[in-house]
Amino acid sequence: MPMQNPALPQVELLYSLLVINSWYDVSLLLCQDTSPNSHPNSSVSKADFQTSLRGYLESIKESTSTVVTFGCDIRDIKRIFNVVTKLGLMLPEYHWVLGDTQDVEELRTEGLPAGLLAHGRMGAPSLDHYVQDGLELVARVVGSAAYRSPELALIPSITNCMDTQSSQNRNMTSGKYLSRFLSNTSFDGLSGFISSQEETVISSESHHFIWSLQHDPIGNPMWTRLGRWKGDWRHPSRLHLRVVTLVEHPFVFTREVDEDGLCPAGQLCLNPLTNNTALLQSLFLQMQGPNDSIPMEYKKCCYGYCIDLLEKLAEDMGFDFDLYIVGDGKYGGFKNGRWTGLVGDLLSGAAHLAVTSFSINSARSRVIDFTSPFFSTSLGILVRTRDTAAPIGAFMWPLHWSMWLGIFVSLHVTAVFLTIYEWNSPFGMTPRGRNRDKVFSFSSALNVCYAILFGRTAAIKPPKCWTGRFLMNLWAIFCLFCLSTYTANLAAVMVGEKTFEQLSGIHDPKVKTTQLFNTFSSAVKHNNTLDLTCLSVFYILCVCLCSLQTLQMGIKHFSGLFLMLCVGLGLSLLTTLAEHIIYRFVIPRVKDPKFKYWLHTSQVTNLTITMLTGFILCIYSRPLML
Repeated sequence: MPMQNPALPQVELLYSLLVINSWYDVSLLLCQDTSPNSHPNSSVSKADFQTSLRGYLESIKESTSTVVTFGCDIRDIKRIFNVVTKLGLMLPEYHWVLGDTQDVEELRTEGLPAGLLAHGRMGAPSLDHYVQDGLELVARVVGSAAYRSPELALIPSITNCMDTQSSQNRNMTSGKYLSRFLSNTSFDGLSGFISSQEETVISSESHHFIWSLQHDPIGNPMWTRLGRWKGDWRHPSRLHLRVVTLVEHPFVFTREVDEDGLCPAGQLCLNPLTNNTALLQSLFLQMQGPNDSIPMEYKKCCYGYCIDLLEKLAEDMGFDFDLYIVGDGKYGGFKNGRWTGLVGDLLSGAAHLAVTSFSINSARSRVIDFTSPFFSTSLGILVRTRDTAAPIGAFMWPLHWSMWLGIFVSLHVTAVFLTIYEWNSPFGMTPRGRNRDKVFSFSSALNVCYAILFGRTAAIKPPKCWTGRFLMNLWAIFCLFCLSTYTANLAAVMVGEKTFEQLSGIHDPKVKTTQLFNTFSSAVKHNNTLDLTCLSVFYILCVCLCSLQTLQMGIKHFSGLFLMLCVGLGLSLLTTLAEHIIYRFVIPRVKDPKFKYWLHTSQVTNLTITMLTGFILCIYSRPLML
C-alpha cells in the first residue's frame, strides 16, 4: 500500500484564510514578464515595472483593502512594498497576503511591512518521519481490531467446512477485517495528517502553517505563526434529514403559500396527510426537482418558535432538512399495538427528527430519545411587590385608621368623664371646694390621659375622687394593650412590606380552595402532564375569588378593649353613688368625737397603754379571786 504526499491545494487554503478574516473584496497582483526580451535587471524593465505597478496600485487604492500577490520572488516583493509605502497603502486597513507557498526559514524581514500574511511548511518531512508514522498506523489498526475481535486480528484464519455461521462471516479473513479498521483510522503524525484513501493509498497531508510578520517586544520584525491548515478533510458531506412537526400555537404556525408555491417568510413544508416513507420521499424529490408537480393544497408555510430553532440548529450543525406536518395530527400514543402521531413516524423511519411542542413522559421515553427541554410551560401566579421606600406615614401602618380614630375619640371621652366625675364627687378638686388653688379641670384630664397614652412621666394633676382614680386606671389598662399590640405589629408590618408571598403554584395552600381546584388537579394527574387543552377546559372555567389580608389591625380587633372601657364608664356611676352614700352617712358617724376636746398624741398613747395594761391585769387577777 503506497504512501503519498498530495500537493497543496493553494486555492482552498487562500479561500479559507480570506473567509475566516471576512475579506471578501480582494485584488490580485501578478508578477510576470509581458515581453520575452525584457530582463528584470535592466533599467528599462525596472522603470516599466514601477510605472505599471504604480498605476495598478493607484487604481485599486479606493476600491479594495486586501491584495494577494502571485508569482513574486523576494526582490519583486521588496520593490512592490517600496512603491506601496510611497502611495500610502501601508495603513492598518490594508491587508497584504503572499499567495505563493513560502519557505518561512528562507523568508526575510527587511523591507516587508508588519501584518503581512504568508503560508508554507516548516521544511519537508524526512524518511524517518514517514517510517514512524507508518508503524504508528499499523499499531493503531491492530490495537483497535484486537480490542473488537482478537481471534480475527491476531490468529490466522482457518476455514472450517462444518461451520454453521453465515457465509459472510465464513468469508471474513484477517486481512479483510484489518482493512476495515485501516480505512477508518486517521491521526496527526510527524509527517502530517495520516489517512486512508480508497482502501489502497495512505495519504500524508503535510501541515501548512499561516504566518504573520509582527514586531517582538523590543520592536524587531519577526515571523509569528498564527495557526495551521489541514485542508477540507474535516468537512464531510452535509446530512439531509426529514423532519416532522405538529401545528401547536405559538410554537408552530402555518399559512398558505403564495401564487408561485413559495414562502416569502417561514419554511416551506408539506402537509401530505400520510406517514408512508416511500410517498414522502417521492413528494420531496418532486419538490426539489425542476418540474414541481405537487398540488398546492399540500404546500404550507411553517413558522414559529420551533421553526426558528430548527433553522438555527441546521445552520450550526451543518445539515439540510425537509419539513412536513404529521399526518394524523397527534403527538403519539400506543393504541392497538402500534404508535401513532409523531412517535409513530419516528419509529417507522418516515422522519428522522421531530421538532414541536413535544411533552415528555415515561412511555414515550422508552421508545424514542428526547433532547434536553428547550422550553418549559407551567402556570404562573403574579404577586405584587411592595415599594421599598417607606412613606412619611409609615409609623401608622401597624394600626388601621379606624383604630387610630377610635383611640383618640376614646381619649377625649375619657377626659370628659374624668372631669364630670371629679366635679360631681364630694371628694374631688372642684371649683366649689375649699382648696380652690388646686382645681381639676378638663385640661388636667387631657394632660393625664395623654401622659398615660404615650407613657411619659410628666407633671400631671391626678384626680382626687375614687371614681376618677378608677377610671384613670381603666384608661391605663386600655393604653397598655394598645401600645403593646402596636409595638409587636410594627416589626411585622415593616418586614412584610419589603417581602412578597412565595407561592409554589396553584396547589399552594395560600391560594388553593378544595372545591375550586379538585377538578383541575384530577385532570392533570390523569394525563401526567400539563396539557394546554386541560388548562383551557378546567382552569379558565374556575371562578377566581379575591382574598386580600392585611397586617393592619382595625377597630374590630380591639372591640373587647372598647367594650371594657364603656363598661368602666358605666360602673363609674355606681362608684360615684357610693361616694355620696359614704360621704353623707358613713363619714359623719366616723367624725362624731367621743371626747369634748382633742388630746395630744402623747396623751392618746399613754391612755391607750394604760387601758391595755388594766385589761391584761384584770384577766390574770380573776382566777386568783376564785
